[in-house]
Amino acid sequence: MTVHTPRDEQDASIIIRDAADKGTLLNVAGNGTKAPMGRPNQTDASISSAAMSGITLYEPAELVISAKSGTPVLEVMRVLAAKGQELPFEPMDYRSLLGTRGDPTIGAVAAMNISGPRRIMAGAARDSLIGVRFVNGRGEVVKSGGRVMKNVTGLDLVKLMAGSWGTLGFLTEVTFKVLPKPERMATLVIRGLDDNQAIEALSMALGSPFDVTGAAHLPDRDRRGGSTLIRLEGFRVSVDYRMNELKRLLKRFRFMDILEGVGAEALWQSVRDATILTDQSQRAIWRVSTAPTKGPDVAAHVAQALDAQWFYDWGGGLVWISTPVDGDAGASVLREATRTHGGHATLVRAPAEVRSALDVFEPQSDALMTLTRGIKASFDPAGILNPGRMYAGV
Repeated sequence: MTVHTPRDEQDASIIIRDAADKGTLLNVAGNGTKAPMGRPNQTDASISSAAMSGITLYEPAELVISAKSGTPVLEVMRVLAAKGQELPFEPMDYRSLLGTRGDPTIGAVAAMNISGPRRIMAGAARDSLIGVRFVNGRGEVVKSGGRVMKNVTGLDLVKLMAGSWGTLGFLTEVTFKVLPKPERMATLVIRGLDDNQAIEALSMALGSPFDVTGAAHLPDRDRRGGSTLIRLEGFRVSVDYRMNELKRLLKRFRFMDILEGVGAEALWQSVRDATILTDQSQRAIWRVSTAPTKGPDVAAHVAQALDAQWFYDWGGGLVWISTPVDGDAGASVLREATRTHGGHATLVRAPAEVRSALDVFEPQSDALMTLTRGIKASFDPAGILNPGRMYAGV
């Protein structure tokens, strides 16, 4: 397969315009670290942002950074860290879960709306994304947004591109709002809670005025207990005060420890990257978003029918579930669980033949699918950009 690696926006425009004229289907990629996600698309060639790298604007005082789409995420984080700043949404690194190599790109973070545990406080990538440049399926260069957050009238192209998985355009540059890096991070660990008790504790913490930035529960293998994690970040004095108040609020849960330093950072990284499930390499991985209080109901529903393992993030609103890969990899059970309890399920990891046969993303209603097809046609009339990556025929 031909792999196009444009060095700038103009190159990308020429490649895509030529592909549209010839009906050449293009796989849109960065460095390919998330290639095993989504539906396998049948394409004729690939266009990669790997050669489009570099910070194009950084204003620490304005808390804004812009970078070409192929810039490694680690490079962006390094530049920000040198000024005591960070990406607010704590982007997940999928490499361990997917078994891929290479450097994840900042363009993929925007294209797939990737975030981590801090989403409960800071929002997702799309909430910090304030500007994009991209080439649509006609080969036209489009710019939307800029250096400041602002209200818009009409179609918000910045938010539309976030989570579009390269089906609407080839991102060439992204601009994010950033935040100061917290002075201290401390994690309250409560041990021995079952799923329902853990979600109760997490809900109390998240409903408090203490600005929780991480809320997860890692069940034991026997599902009878586990570790419940509540993270606080900020100035040292503030974290001290809030931690004491949080412990007082949750005192009836008893078995508490405070974890800090390298061990705490590694633990939250394992939550962020779902590496808790990576030892189950022959199993499918699902990502379920639901109402936080419904997380245990979804997990219990799945466990009644399947040999499943799971853990909770976002106070129970995000459930990572591992299922056997046989048959439909648990799709029918997961879909029934989300219909019954609310939410939506995405198949993150499974063999290509399984992903080809299933709805990887939560199936849309007829009305929503009509809207999806219409938006796709307006941005990519020839249907050449990542065809079928999200939904069959789109």
